[in-house]
Amino acid sequence: MAPAVSLIDSILESDRKAPRKQRHTSRRIYDRIRAELPGCTPAERTVRQYVERRKQALGVAEHEVFVPQSYDWGVEAQVDWYEAYADLDGERIKLQVFSMRSMASGAAFHRAYPCATQQAFLEAHELAFAYFEGVFRRLRYDNLSSAVKKILRGQQRELTSRFIAFRSHWQYQAEFCTPGEGHEKGGVEGEVGYFRRNHWVPVPVAADLQALNRKLLEDCRADESRIVSDQSECVGARLLMEKEHLLPLAAEPFDLAEVSFPRVDQTGCAKVRTNSYSVPLKPGSIVEARVYSCTVEFRHHGNRIASHERCYSRLQKIFDLEHYLDVLDRKPGALRGSTPLAQWRAQGRWPESYDRIWEQMIERQGRQPGTRAMVTSSAWVASSATRS
Repeated sequence: MAPAVSLIDSILESDRKAPRKQRHTSRRIYDRIRAELPGCTPAERTVRQYVERRKQALGVAEHEVFVPQSYDWGVEAQVDWYEAYADLDGERIKLQVFSMRSMASGAAFHRAYPCATQQAFLEAHELAFAYFEGVFRRLRYDNLSSAVKKILRGQQRELTSRFIAFRSHWQYQAEFCTPGEGHEKGGVEGEVGYFRRNHWVPVPVAADLQALNRKLLEDCRADESRIVSDQSECVGARLLMEKEHLLPLAAEPFDLAEVSFPRVDQTGCAKVRTNSYSVPLKPGSIVEARVYSCTVEFRHHGNRIASHERCYSRLQKIFDLEHYLDVLDRKPGALRGSTPLAQWRAQGRWPESYDRIWEQMIERQGRQPGTRAMVTSSAWVASSATRS
């Protein structure tokens, strides 16, 4: 160890001038000793202990002291996103999970989404407010892009217009952490760690995202029975007391949709962001597109005419065979090789039994009339499903 002391001391001295996140760890110093002093073979534990003592002597030991904080009822909650995996319908999926934690009662709300979009961000707020049965006077955030357009000097932020409108609708104040200082919202970060260890391990299994979120809601309610450190009552009892101090819920929900007015193209699709979705309208028609966290809805003259699961990939075309049945009635030969039919097959909406019925119709009526009869039957099934 003796030959390594001077090297360690020089490294630690130079680290005093280096950026905080680019200083040597004990492991990195150990690796440099092995590389630069081949004849010196101290144990890593010995190096680690010496480095710790020298850092304390030099005054560079990173043991920051945080001042404990107290919170009045209903004053502050903290918000964060985190990643987690779940097995949905047999496939392992990476999800983005929204979390809001009350700093007074310790109660928390978690909800999973395919992507941390602004629509998901705002929707999760409204669901959290419903869970808490009120609105906190102040919410603390990271500088996430759904809310912050630009970080200005000090605590000033240039906010997105949608977030400003949302915050005004719900009548709360927003505060943002100093960049890189995660401890400023340590309450929700600690909550995320607890919730991950207790409810995401082992990896949860669910039929779909809706079922998973029902489970997460049950987990949130189950956690109300726990007692957090330095408290004598359980979280649920404290939440009951806190509800009396929350701001009331808004009389009307905020319009969460991102709205645009695309034109229907020659393939019967309207483009929303980078993807195109089928609609039952003629090419050239203007349609109102409303983008939500998990769905894309289309309206025409105020009436909803189509709804698709939102696609988070890029440059995709999402078809619904039902939107092409009128065209296929005139051009039945286009059905067999059509992309809308292929997508229905992949989704399980066109089972093998339909193909057997189709072949029987062709045998009895001929290819064109039989296919046309199959299109008519599909239209009847689709309209019956819509009415039910």
